[in-house]
Amino acid sequence: MPELRYTLLDVFTSSPLQGNQLAVVHDAGGVPDEVMHAFARETKLSETSFVQPAERDGADYRHRIWMMSGEIPFAGHPSLGTAVAVARARGESTASFVQQTHPGLQRVEVEVEGTVARASMLQEPPSFGPELDAADVLPMVGLAPDDAAADLPLQVVSTGAPQVIVPVADPAALARARPDYDAIGELLAAHDAIVYYLVAIDGGAVRARSFLRTAEMGEDPATGAAAGPLCAYVAQRVGVDAVEIDQGVEMGRPSRLRASVEGDRVRVGGDAVVVVDGTVHLDF
Repeated sequence: MPELRYTLLDVFTSSPLQGNQLAVVHDAGGVPDEVMHAFARETKLSETSFVQPAERDGADYRHRIWMMSGEIPFAGHPSLGTAVAVARARGESTASFVQQTHPGLQRVEVEVEGTVARASMLQEPPSFGPELDAADVLPMVGLAPDDAAADLPLQVVSTGAPQVIVPVADPAALARARPDYDAIGELLAAHDAIVYYLVAIDGGAVRARSFLRTAEMGEDPATGAAAGPLCAYVAQRVGVDAVEIDQGVEMGRPSRLRASVEGDRVRVGGDAVVVVDGTVHLDF
């Protein structure tokens, strides 16, 4: 039975047991898709990453990302956390990796100090999708249409994977949100989006909650793949080129994400801390 190195991290925090959890399985080139999916269900985390040999010129490794529901093309906190895990596995205190994901190649910058690290990456150029009706979307989390932020439309935005950006006027509305996951799941599926990103924007300061497609998947404490689209949205709609996002507070897993516009892309970054180093025994 193969034994593979395993790392468990909390991402977008420097404190263990906060932020967003990530499992990373190293040297996973021979692991079949069905085993990767089964192991992602075993961890019951929002995402589980598998590091495989690169298949494209210029990439240092291929990064496969699985949710309990199946594989996804790209995600933010797995990209950063996996780069940290790879750097530690290679004994590197600073590194600049190019990862291969389904959308393309992304460079990830890493600095490691023991079990704590900082990482950032440029996501794909933003694409702005359809605007949505607040009267349809806000009731999905138990809020009224008049909770919507004035002059900030609800919109599907992507910097590698689509997200539904839902701005509200008052941060207090976040605490009142009660997700209807059946309705949210239908909305996200209709736009091939990963999360329903409920946000209160005050210039470059943002409070956020992030709801996934099913009650089993639940709420996400930190969503790097949504931080990029949100930053691009804020730059376009508010004229502010950098944001600091506090997320996960209502879950008891506070996270902080930082994003800023660089040229035609958005850089997303934050801290990460290693919680577990171990070995996975998989039968394939």
